[in-house]
Amino acid sequence: MHMTDALLSPAVGGAMYAISAAANAYAVKKISLDELCEKKIPLMGVMGAFVFAAQMINFTIPATGASGHIGGGVLLAAMIGAFPALVTLSVVLAIQCLFFADGGLLALGCNIFNLAVVPCLIIFPLVFKPMVRKGVQARRISMASIVAVVFGLQLGSFGVVLQTRLSGITALPFPTFLLMMQPIHLAIGVAEGLITAAILCFVRQMRPEMIESALGATGFRDTAPTRRVLVAFAVLTLLVGAFLSLFASANPDGLEWAMERVAGDGEWEAKGALAEGAASIQEATALMPDYDFKGADSENAGLGTTAAGIAGGAITFLLAGAVAFAVSVVKKKQKSATRVSGQI
Repeated sequence: MHMTDALLSPAVGGAMYAISAAANAYAVKKISLDELCEKKIPLMGVMGAFVFAAQMINFTIPATGASGHIGGGVLLAAMIGAFPALVTLSVVLAIQCLFFADGGLLALGCNIFNLAVVPCLIIFPLVFKPMVRKGVQARRISMASIVAVVFGLQLGSFGVVLQTRLSGITALPFPTFLLMMQPIHLAIGVAEGLITAAILCFVRQMRPEMIESALGATGFRDTAPTRRVLVAFAVLTLLVGAFLSLFASANPDGLEWAMERVAGDGEWEAKGALAEGAASIQEATALMPDYDFKGADSENAGLGTTAAGIAGGAITFLLAGAVAFAVSVVKKKQKSATRVSGQI
């Protein structure tokens, strides 16, 4: 559901950049030291890398000719908390855009809002948390995961349609585009919900206090053992990014599928000086466009995908971990300054 620049006007793209930046600033302000304790900083990096790798795998939606991939917002929020999840997923989307040309640069603000702000700051606290509040049980986690992801994708896909409509630069009629987007993302949401439920139930078996901490039920102690979880997701990230990504569906994703059904074409070129400038910047920064080597032929596609999965996971781990560490340092300095001023 990564939007391209061809769907957006500069005004809408710029407004969504401002909204997404404000949401991330608010998230950074609201992140507590408990959410960035010594144990959680590497967890943010590993989980960010895992979501990056998992988003490379498009799964086929039966009987539609479409495919989908996980968004990961609800999963991340349930693992590390809503505010750290938003910051982490924003890093993932920025890396995908700049280094792999996945989603437009002008559309990055929209993609962060639809795929990160909506599930982390709206759906997780209003849908997931109330459903699991009475106990971190497998049945509750599973039901909450499916319902929350479905609601999140429905709201996010509606955001795509609305942002396209407000831009007014495409020939996509609002009612028809909406009727194509919502059902296909309902199916994608059910699939992602099942995947999210399976992963969270797996985590619950190993370290239930992680989910309890993300829900705000308990604090997260630095002494809590997380090595098994970190190792497990590091291995999964490598497996998914380097190997399973080779088996991703070649079908168009839900957004491209809907555009094809409405307008007959799922890939458009952005027009206008600002959009062309954004495309030039993206072309210069994209080390592996479309998760492959630049100028690679079809014979080496598998090698390029594997390299992209490994490189992208490593970059995400380092950058997400660095952002988490930087925020942690700032928070500690603020806490120390407050403590000193209170003693004076």
